[in-house]
Amino acid sequence: MMELRKDPIIKRWVIISSERSKRPMDFKKQQQKIENSFCPFDYGNEYSTPEEIIAFRDANSTPNSPGWWVRVVPNKFPALDSENELKKQGVGIYDQMSGYGYHEVIIETPQHNAKLADMPMDQIKEIIWAYIQRFQTIRKDKNIKYVQIFKNKGEEAGASLSHPHSQLIATPIVPITIKSEIEGSKSYYDFRERCVYCDIINQELKDKQRVVFKTDEFIVIEPYASRFPYETWILPLKHSHDFGSLENNPASVEDLAKTLSIITKRFDKKLDDPPFNLFIHTSPFIDGLELYYHWHIEILPRLTNVAGFEWGTGFHINHVSPEQACSDLIEEKDIL
Repeated sequence: MMELRKDPIIKRWVIISSERSKRPMDFKKQQQKIENSFCPFDYGNEYSTPEEIIAFRDANSTPNSPGWWVRVVPNKFPALDSENELKKQGVGIYDQMSGYGYHEVIIETPQHNAKLADMPMDQIKEIIWAYIQRFQTIRKDKNIKYVQIFKNKGEEAGASLSHPHSQLIATPIVPITIKSEIEGSKSYYDFRERCVYCDIINQELKDKQRVVFKTDEFIVIEPYASRFPYETWILPLKHSHDFGSLENNPASVEDLAKTLSIITKRFDKKLDDPPFNLFIHTSPFIDGLELYYHWHIEILPRLTNVAGFEWGTGFHINHVSPEQACSDLIEEKDIL
């Protein structure tokens, strides 16, 4: 199969070129190991990080000491800092803004060599609760328009430390990718008066070609216009524009932890524990998006390199069709 497919949300085209297809085992390669003689995130090394913002810890322990199981600290080398004063100015034809924002690290576990796929469900739930708590706190800052929560696993995915961790960067502007998703979602809603993500969910459940599995509250799909081999999306089955709404729904947090556990275990089993990028796309802190935006998680295994054609055109060439990727990741008990 060789064809072009269009993403129905942001109108981005991709090339699906299965003539150059690889099977899961063909992507297996010697992964670079990030080894550090000293890890600032390790249990007992709390003194080596900036002072913790929050931590889930034993009641009789003290801040910035052992006794924790999830810990959030400022990034030691932040891209943005809330200590900066927010200033906007023009420089000739250019726009400029001071580096105001937040950059935090969520240390996911005291165990240096742990993986998300191997963590107990309760631990994954605690990581999600840390995400939610920081997300909800930072949104109170009226200068912040968007909070990006993301995880880089493996050196090929951009991680500089192997200790399991996620990051949060909050910005005073809405990132261009999120803007594009919002504009595409609104355009679709204006025409059909329905959420495009909800329609994608219904279409995928009907087609049964790209659904890896679903739980009570979430669906896991290989998107129709996948940019990368085994690109995977997790979407709430019920319409919701705001990741922060999970704060009031512990059952959804538990179900999301289950979903993340299952899909990362599949990656381990089928793709030999690949490096990946995981990020949460949620509504910016702007009113009026409730009807047509739908928060979701995207996971991009880093199995191929982006090269000249992709950088030069914005086209991505995906050598594994999403239908084949789904077939590789699905298990018999998942079949709807």
